[in-house]
Amino acid sequence: MNKGIRSSVFMMAGITFLCLLSSFAYAFQSVKKTAETKGGPKIVNIVNFIRLLEPRDPKITEDVLYQTVVKQVQIMKQYNLPGTFLLQYDALMDPRYQQLLAALPKGSFEVGAWWEIPQPLVEKAGLKWRGRYPWDWHANIGFSTGYTPEEREKLIDVYMADFKKIFGYYPRSVASWFIDAHSLNYMYEKYHIVASANCKDQYGTDGYTLWGGYWNQAYYPSKINSYMPAQNAQQQIPVPIFRMLGSDPIRQYDQGIGSNRQGVITLEPVYEFGGGSTSWVSWFFKTFTEDAALGFNYTQAGQENSFTWDGMSKGFEIQMPLIAQLRKAGKLRVETLEQSGLWFKKSYKVTPPTSFAVTKDLEGSNLKTLWFNSRFYRINMLWEKEGLRIRDIHLFNEELPDVYTTQVATTNECTFFTLPVVDGYLWSKADQIAGLRFKALIDGKELLLTGKDPVFTNRGTGAVHISWPLTTVSGSLEMDLDERTLTIKLLSKRPCNWYLDLNTAPDAKLPFQQIAPAQITCSFDGLNYKLPAVKGAFSKPGNGAVLRLQPQMNVISLNLADTKAH
Repeated sequence: MNKGIRSSVFMMAGITFLCLLSSFAYAFQSVKKTAETKGGPKIVNIVNFIRLLEPRDPKITEDVLYQTVVKQVQIMKQYNLPGTFLLQYDALMDPRYQQLLAALPKGSFEVGAWWEIPQPLVEKAGLKWRGRYPWDWHANIGFSTGYTPEEREKLIDVYMADFKKIFGYYPRSVASWFIDAHSLNYMYEKYHIVASANCKDQYGTDGYTLWGGYWNQAYYPSKINSYMPAQNAQQQIPVPIFRMLGSDPIRQYDQGIGSNRQGVITLEPVYEFGGGSTSWVSWFFKTFTEDAALGFNYTQAGQENSFTWDGMSKGFEIQMPLIAQLRKAGKLRVETLEQSGLWFKKSYKVTPPTSFAVTKDLEGSNLKTLWFNSRFYRINMLWEKEGLRIRDIHLFNEELPDVYTTQVATTNECTFFTLPVVDGYLWSKADQIAGLRFKALIDGKELLLTGKDPVFTNRGTGAVHISWPLTTVSGSLEMDLDERTLTIKLLSKRPCNWYLDLNTAPDAKLPFQQIAPAQITCSFDGLNYKLPAVKGAFSKPGNGAVLRLQPQMNVISLNLADTKAH
């Protein structure tokens, strides 16, 4: 080959190679950018917990409950879906459940403990049964909160010994609607459990209130408060608690405003509007898999056998093939609770910042929302009627004990709370919805700021940026949420007198002790705390609002981590 031609060929080959490298690099960056924008893995646990009997309905016999679990196993095997079955003690001791669950493939199915306390467990531990039935769902009888710390340890030891005798190992996952911190820590230190789960946030449902906690996802609890995320590794129980039931991120929060208890809109397959609805389930999993999520996104499918197969079959038959289809498409992963617990512990030394976003609601609705959590606080923003309401802000403090860590529940109800700053549920009435709203003074008139659709973007693995184009004024509100702070900036070429006002129902029980320009001081459940403004100033506006937060040089910045009152 002619030397000149050879040189030209080599040159063209080199250019082609460089172009290919550039294309690969661009593609890699695009994939990386997409992954960063959409967030980490989308994790589904299918958790079914098992009771031996159901005293609330004579038609629900032990055989009906057993056949329900048989059907759950069948449909999960049909779609090759792994899952977790959690046994209440009386079901653990029943040979039928032992044989059914021992035969499940170990790599796909997990058998663990459901921590409700029935009569056989109490009596085998040498304690006196106080219940109305062999299983009683009241918080002071059917849950660990009804027993002294020493009694709890006896109950745990009996359960663990019998579980190991039957299955040859100790359970790795132990879950319940709620478990006290003493029991969790004892299970971790003596039996090395790796995962737990508790109820979704709810107010008054079945007599159980868990309100203001780490919304959805998972967290490491404080050693003295199983509901409160710890801020430091030294003060946490190193067992991640996953939130159960798959709450509707838009509607669940407001259910039952003005009443003593919430309704339920969740992924549970028994609910006609929720997990038993094809349109709702399709919407839920679309937003779950396609909207940006910081860190990871999580939901728990499945159902306790008390609802029976007749009650849950429609929802299961909607959900299981869809979950399998989305897994095959690489849009989510399905794991046992133990597997998710091990992944969480490997990934996070302390509770991480996470988010759950909805950019498109059900057909006929234009609502949008973002939930953001960290080990210091949670916040929820709801876009409604082209406006924005900060619906909820709760702060976390590992030094706030829950009474049940050392004391015994004395009533049939149970309550867990964190520290409120904004509570759009408890501070509302049906015709007076509480929240922080964005307003501006324009031509002497106070107007709500309105805008177009917000855009959510993850900033690395620790922060979320929100860009909200405005229509009331020219410009946009740019908001940043990270582990410790909330920052809001108005970008506009024209000056604008904007601010946030907190409105509540007149008789709302508020925690505010003093509203000073630099900070709010609060008291709740015997603990004093504060919310400092890094930029901006608090005031009492005198227009019916409880407080106002005004910007400094068009910026509001709140430190949501430095909350301890001195």
